[in-house]
Parts: sequence; structure tokens; C-alpha cells
Amino acid sequence: MSNYLIAQLNQLPPQRCPCGFTRRAFADSTDTAASVHLVDIQEEAQTHYHKKMTEIYLVLEGEGHMELDGKLVPVKPMTAIYIRPGCRHRAVGQLKIINIPVPAFDSCDEWLD
Repeated sequence: MSNYLIAQLNQLPPQRCPCGFTRRAFADSTDTAASVHLVDIQEEAQTHYHKKMTEIYLVLEGEGHMELDGKLVPVKPMTAIYIRPGCRHRAVGQLKIINIPVPAFDSCDEWLD
């Protein structure tokens, strides 16, 4: 087993998520400290939170808002957002982001309001 993993995010199959569609790298491995997701945010993004995961969002494309614990914050390309566990959040608008969950994404730690 090698000491590294490589993923081509744009070639991974999209999966439905509360924000729209995501392409998840390194989320299926049992020994990763984090995962990386390429997410296409849709208009109907749902408010959700995580009890254990911290997330870092990096906006790549589009302009809109992040709703963070009920507060709307404007975002545009190269805006980075650090989201602590328990913070209820959702993206508003059509955006393309990189999402880095720490620890690696766990579908059992995704809670909808």
C-alpha cells in the first residue's frame, strides 16, 4: 500500500447531497484524515449541520451567500469558509465549491433541520 492517494475530482461520479451534487474523493477510505469534495451547489440547498465534522468551503465559481447559523454572508470566488461542528449552514445560489471535511466525510454525521 502506498503512502498517497490520487483522485481526479471531475471524473468521479456525482452523488446527490443536501447542497446539490458532489464528487467525493477519499471519503470511502477507512484511514484518511480528511476528504475532498467538488460540489455543484443548487438553488435548493438544504440547511444541515454536522456533530463531529469541521468543513472548509472554498468558492471556485459563482456568487451568492452562505447561511451560517441563520446569518447570510456574501461569497464569491476565492472566499473560504471554516464551518465548525454544530454550525447550521447552507449555500444560497448556484456555486461551485471545494469542500474539505475533517475528519473525512461520514454520511452518518449529516443532520438536516
